[in-house]
Amino acid sequence: MRLRCPVCGKTYDEPVQRCECGEPVEFEPFSGEPYIGKTVWERFWDFWPIEPVLELSLGEGDTPLVRSKLGDEFGVRLYLKNETVNPTWSFKDRGTFLALSHALKASYKAVGTVSTGNMAASVSAYASRFGLRAKILVSQSASDEKLKAVSVYGGEVIRVLGDYGRLYFESLAIGEKLGIYFINSDNPFRIEGYKGIAFEIAEEISPDYVLIPTSSGGLFRGIAKGFIELKESELIDELPTLIAVQAEGCSPICTAFREGKARIERFKRPKTIAKAIANPYPPSGNAVLKLLREFGWKCVSVSDEEILEAQRKLAGEGLFVQPASATGVAALRKLELPEGARVVSILTGSGLKTPGDVQAGKIKECPLGRLEGCLKGA
Repeated sequence: MRLRCPVCGKTYDEPVQRCECGEPVEFEPFSGEPYIGKTVWERFWDFWPIEPVLELSLGEGDTPLVRSKLGDEFGVRLYLKNETVNPTWSFKDRGTFLALSHALKASYKAVGTVSTGNMAASVSAYASRFGLRAKILVSQSASDEKLKAVSVYGGEVIRVLGDYGRLYFESLAIGEKLGIYFINSDNPFRIEGYKGIAFEIAEEISPDYVLIPTSSGGLFRGIAKGFIELKESELIDELPTLIAVQAEGCSPICTAFREGKARIERFKRPKTIAKAIANPYPPSGNAVLKLLREFGWKCVSVSDEEILEAQRKLAGEGLFVQPASATGVAALRKLELPEGARVVSILTGSGLKTPGDVQAGKIKECPLGRLEGCLKGA
């Protein structure tokens, strides 16, 4: 499969990560009859640009689609795509597995990523699984406690002093020079891996709307590409309406969309509880903006208060998610969706990764001798 730029349309036969125009590239779409197998990697075998190394899979993908009672409040049929049950507790594992499959086949000895959260843990874990060295670049503000869940897999974690915003592009250039394959947020193999979310949803229901927490834009592009390829292969009749959801405190894509701008601009002074999607200048921002306009899709931003309320409501259904994961459910309050619409919200990462962001319930104490009274609520 060839690579192409979703913004300017230029195509490439060689493996590149970004176009000469500065935008991310992606693989040209597959259209045809899929091979039927057991896992999502096997069931949609023909849709991947390479053969996944199935024997090194950690069981990523095939996550549950859970019917939620929260939809009753808004008059819709709400489903939650629970990506928190992936091996390192986030959707990132799908893209990491496919990208590592490429790195192994291309004879790389080391892989890397720029991240302080979900992607860092995912690349570190899968690099260990694939027998490759991992170089994890983090910002100087990343806490030791947060990085424990990254370094435990054995990867080399490097704090980079300086402008973290430049690090994405610097890593690609230096990695190419040193033979390190950097699997950053919108690496083309990542986008391919995220298509599996769309495939799995379509196997179970025909959604009218899909709510997608959006940061760098890679997840949005991957899910969009998945549904588009299903439509072009005549495996689904209609595309759902995709809705990019951002935090109000860092919403460069929604701001550009709302203001009718052709390109995103750096979001000044980002501040939000949803740190996992707080990217002030998303590398796939322009590509997402183009998709929103081309298909008549939507972009919605939500406040920290709305995010925390949605996080609590999801916990009330037994699902503990990161604040970023709750943004889709938070957006329902701001959307006027048709009665009975089938809506899927993507839960991107586990709340166990960010316990400090949780507004926990009250903890009571009780002497053993008064336990009966405590249990009665006295």
